[in-house]
Amino acid sequence: MPHATYFVQECSTCGRRLQVRVEYLGRRVACQHCRGTFVAIDPASQRSGSHLDQSGILLQRANQLLESVGHSRSQPVS
Repeated sequence: MPHATYFVQECSTCGRRLQVRVEYLGRRVACQHCRGTFVAIDPASQRSGSHLDQSGILLQRANQLLESVGHSRSQPVS
């Protein structure tokens, strides 16, 4: 029986380190802890990525956090 191969990637929303199956590379996955979604990226390509790639990742995380704040403000206070 073949064993699954995993790599470790941080969730772009909460920052937790997650084990992601190699077969999910390039696909959108969800964090088990915060339910934030992100694209599974080869860790080796992250290290050698350009400054623009890193800026894009940070911008995406900032947008997700802003959206979550907007949703919590739109809910009625009890």
